[in-house]
Amino acid sequence: MEQKESRHPALGIDYGEARVGVAATDMLGILAHPVESILRKRVDPVERIAELAFRCGARTLVLGLPLRLDGEEGSSAAKVRAFGVLLQSRLPDIPLVYVDEFMTTVAAQEKLRSAGRKTVRHRAVIDQAAAVEILNNWMESL
Repeated sequence: MEQKESRHPALGIDYGEARVGVAATDMLGILAHPVESILRKRVDPVERIAELAFRCGARTLVLGLPLRLDGEEGSSAAKVRAFGVLLQSRLPDIPLVYVDEFMTTVAAQEKLRSAGRKTVRHRAVIDQAAAVEILNNWMESL
């Protein structure tokens, strides 16, 4: 019988050109919740993620990877991987895993809409909700 990886605190990251959405699990690694959206013009996202990882005791960083419909990586994935290299150089002791982020933003928007939130006015919330979806996808794969 295959043994599943044990659960532990993790950060989910939805990389974007303008904002980086961040979510975290609870200390048991069971439930994901939104943390914040980092506005890249104002804050260094690598340093802020390092602070958040330390604060929540993250033992894994889960970075959403945008794959094309054919499953291949394109220019967007290359930007995410370059960001991942920066994260790993800043946080070398925390493993970084990539998770296909296909449909995470759409799923996040649908959940916010069904909760009565107008997504156009809540872009920062969408980034955080997408990070939650990324983290949930990773946790489901464990």
